[in-house]
Amino acid sequence: MIDDLLDEPDDQRDPPPKKKRRLRRALLVIASVVVLVLAGVAGYVGYLSTKVDDIAREPLLPTQEDGKEGTTSEGTKLVSGRGTNYLVIGSDARPGESASRADVIQLVHVPADSSGVYLVHFPRDLYVPIPGKGEDKINAAYAYGGAPLLVRTIQDLVGVKIDHVAKTDFEGFKQMTDAVGGVRVYAEEASGSSGNGGVAITKGWNDLDGEQALGFVRERYQLSEGDISRGQRQQAWMKAIMTKALSPGVLLNPMKFSSFVEAGTSNSVVDDTLTSKEIRDQALALRSIRGDDIHFITAPFSGYGTSPGGASIDVLDEEGMAELGDALKADEMDTYEAR
Repeated sequence: MIDDLLDEPDDQRDPPPKKKRRLRRALLVIASVVVLVLAGVAGYVGYLSTKVDDIAREPLLPTQEDGKEGTTSEGTKLVSGRGTNYLVIGSDARPGESASRADVIQLVHVPADSSGVYLVHFPRDLYVPIPGKGEDKINAAYAYGGAPLLVRTIQDLVGVKIDHVAKTDFEGFKQMTDAVGGVRVYAEEASGSSGNGGVAITKGWNDLDGEQALGFVRERYQLSEGDISRGQRQQAWMKAIMTKALSPGVLLNPMKFSSFVEAGTSNSVVDDTLTSKEIRDQALALRSIRGDDIHFITAPFSGYGTSPGGASIDVLDEEGMAELGDALKADEMDTYEAR
């Protein structure tokens, strides 16, 4: 599918590109969550039931054995019950590998009234405290302790309980884009085909098929803010795929819709506490969601720096993160203003 989106050395922001290989492990599960919503919108209840029952489940949340269930690492009780928080992870692991870093980290907040969907992108180079490991890039938490440690790391940052986790290896990314007949995305800045994305993108609107969309979200080296700009492109693609999938041309076309759902769910894994009933209930609760109800945010950082070990990092904005946490706790993301 895609090749080597994140094969660059961890201590460099813009090294030379290597052989293609990895973006399929980066964004699909985020849209897969929305796939379940779309199924509720379309009324394909029986089909939805079959697909959610087939989704693989693993222990991805912290447990009592970790000693931190329901609290931060400092023992502060986590706020829970106001809306639902999902952590969506895109891993760079190749088949057969047990250790990897998380290259896409999105906290998805669904308000209690199901009035919208808020996706908070945590840049992989964000330098944060990791429980039991000191400070490091946030994606290292996944390498150290898998999804449970990454969950604890983000819970410590925002003080809010993460209810469920989903992850993917992204085998279906290209197929998902092609299943809806391609997407139209808006690029904030242009990039050439000589970059690591391998596709020429113009500033403004671009009509992309699956292969071109992969290049669009892969690009990092030719963008003004590197991984931050790439995260914005990933969100632009997610907005485009969600909008396209909500269109009558997809929802009312059984062949397109079934191909889309298959691509979005066949490579996904969710935590073992997320029941099929919860997925169906969430999907039906969000059945009125449209493109304008989907909001994208980048987790607060104050600039770029260098770690004690010499790695390029995104510097954590502690005050900004506290404000984000307050909005999540109060279930008032509609009033949150990013710094």
